[in-house]
Amino acid sequence: MRWLRAFGEVVRSGLTIEETRLEPLLALRTAAGVAIVVGSALWLASPAYAASAALGAYSAGGATFQRTWRPRKVIALAAGAGLALSTFVGYLAAGRLVTFLPLLAVWAFAAGMAWALGSTAGIVATTTVGSMLVTITLPTSVGRALEHAGVIALGGVAQAVLILLFPVRRWGAHRDALADALAAVADYARRLRHDPTAPFEPEPLMTARDAAAVTPSQARTRPPVLHGPRGLAERIAPVVAALADPDVGAPAEGPGRDRARELLAAAADVLDAAARTVRRGTPTEVSARTAEVLHVDEEHEVLEGPARQAAERLVELLCEALEIAGCGGARDKAPTPPGPPSAQFLVRPTMFRLLPVVVRAVRPELRQDSPVFRHAVRLAAVATLGYLIASRLPVDHGYWAPIASVMVMRPDFHRTYARAVARLAGTLAGVALATGMVRALGPDAHVFGALAVVSAGLSYTLIRTGYAYSQCFTAAYVVFLLGMGGQAWDQTVPERVVLTLLGGALAMLAYVVFPAWETPRLPSRLADWLAANGRYGAAVLRSYAEPTRERRADMRRALLASREARAAWQEAYDQARQEPVRPRGLTSREAEEAEEALKGFDRAAMVMESHVPHGDSRFAPDAERLAEALEADTAQAAVDVREHRNPDWGRVEEALHAWEGAAEDRSPVLRRGAELQKRALEDLATAVSRTPLERDVGSTREEQRVRAAVAEGDGSGPAHRGA
Repeated sequence: MRWLRAFGEVVRSGLTIEETRLEPLLALRTAAGVAIVVGSALWLASPAYAASAALGAYSAGGATFQRTWRPRKVIALAAGAGLALSTFVGYLAAGRLVTFLPLLAVWAFAAGMAWALGSTAGIVATTTVGSMLVTITLPTSVGRALEHAGVIALGGVAQAVLILLFPVRRWGAHRDALADALAAVADYARRLRHDPTAPFEPEPLMTARDAAAVTPSQARTRPPVLHGPRGLAERIAPVVAALADPDVGAPAEGPGRDRARELLAAAADVLDAAARTVRRGTPTEVSARTAEVLHVDEEHEVLEGPARQAAERLVELLCEALEIAGCGGARDKAPTPPGPPSAQFLVRPTMFRLLPVVVRAVRPELRQDSPVFRHAVRLAAVATLGYLIASRLPVDHGYWAPIASVMVMRPDFHRTYARAVARLAGTLAGVALATGMVRALGPDAHVFGALAVVSAGLSYTLIRTGYAYSQCFTAAYVVFLLGMGGQAWDQTVPERVVLTLLGGALAMLAYVVFPAWETPRLPSRLADWLAANGRYGAAVLRSYAEPTRERRADMRRALLASREARAAWQEAYDQARQEPVRPRGLTSREAEEAEEALKGFDRAAMVMESHVPHGDSRFAPDAERLAEALEADTAQAAVDVREHRNPDWGRVEEALHAWEGAAEDRSPVLRRGAELQKRALEDLATAVSRTPLERDVGSTREEQRVRAAVAEGDGSGPAHRGA
């Protein structure tokens, strides 16, 4: 993608209205927290204290809207404490540049590294950098600085207390994540009716698993309906894939295919009903037609062999889903997972036991080629440079420039540039709106305080519709706060616009000077996914060779690792498609073909998983040899992909050839699944391989690829230079 087209995508993305469900009650409660602390500070103290209280309450309230699975009151308290600490520490060093700049650089670098823990931690940590930059406006005594820090922390406490007293959709995010997982499997079943080999996207199941990890205190209060449905969705997905697959399931045409389509439609209806029950907490009924389809007639059942086994297993699982749909979350009817009590929930560390987790997450990112590390370096450099530039400008609020920079910066190119565009557009609209109201109403601290609260509420309401629209009311909120403190609008408004433009330009320039492009990393991400898929496929085969509980646990761990590698590839590929750099190692077409091949491998392994025998079943000893060959070949192929060599599947071919003539001793699903995996690996090799002729005339071939890509509207530039 060229720079001009990339800028067009950035502007479009920054100004796009995201269609999402608004949460006005949450916005109202959070705005009430801002109103309480601002009103109390105006009544008991002064506008300066009210501004500090508003900083803590507004930022802590905004943190509670981030996608996180911890209780919102904990996030509010943590954000308030972080803001208060950064404000006070910043004040202690703010007197001289020689002390403040190193502190600011270290603090900003640490905030950038917090992205290794996730987006919520990164956003909250970045907010503390902004509060540190505002310390230049604090009074000149340690005691007063402590008071302001305490007032800021009080804003977080106020938000936490309101969350405790007035809960709104408690466990709502967890319910939505689980319901989305059930709905994703329902959508998969519907797609399989028309495309029997459709791939399954596991991202909703990964999100639901992340949401299912709770602390011991959360586990004691979690609604019973959130305990079991995730595992049910995990078990249904491979079964519907096995039923629909024409190679190992229902026949491609005829009564068997019609019966399979009926069962898939019923599965979609039942899973949608279960999703509605989980989301709303009320029972949901399914139609009588759906219940009739789930009745298995032993005499007249048209499905046979593995297809019949899959159908019977699906009906059994859907009966469990019907119980979930009918229970409505009632404590006495909600299903609970089998096993010992200690295994009934995924453990999430408490806030006081996060230090080892933080160390384990940050340590791998402390390398020069890490996107998180490079983001932390950019954040530290831009914060200090912006502060230096602001200190030399003849303005009263120069800190707006570095604040604008650090608040728009993200670890990837597209989001950084899109947020910079959105912040400038939102600031222009917000200050224009606020300026008109300030001029019309005249100076009045209490009126400006009320308008600031209203602006904060509107900002919270629109926080998920797009950064530009939320930032519009955030800018108005700041203007009203400054007006409450006695600042003249004709001084603050032009400064706000110019300094926001300067801060956005600094953030954009920083990514150009010190980028973290994902395009060159695509071969490595693809190799990681390939190796993880090989381990998953080998684990499935070993479960056929020796169907024990330990082998099933290994298969589950390998599946989770494969999903993580797939998610990492997908994120990197999506970012690479938006970057204004030439492809290196993989063109867009090659990446798409390789992705489709590995998705086919995933589907084959998932179909095989649905027919893994039980512990009392006959072993398949030949599967162990194929598992070793598959794991060895995919591990070596991952190295070849990284080093731009052609992968080879010699061991897999030899192991499959050794199976010839002994088909009666194996499961037909096992044999056919292994062939599908081999076909997917061959497709992958075709996508990424280079023939000797291609290596000799690489430049000519690449020109043809570029012309074809341009004709399709892809816009990819030349790649593989020097191959």
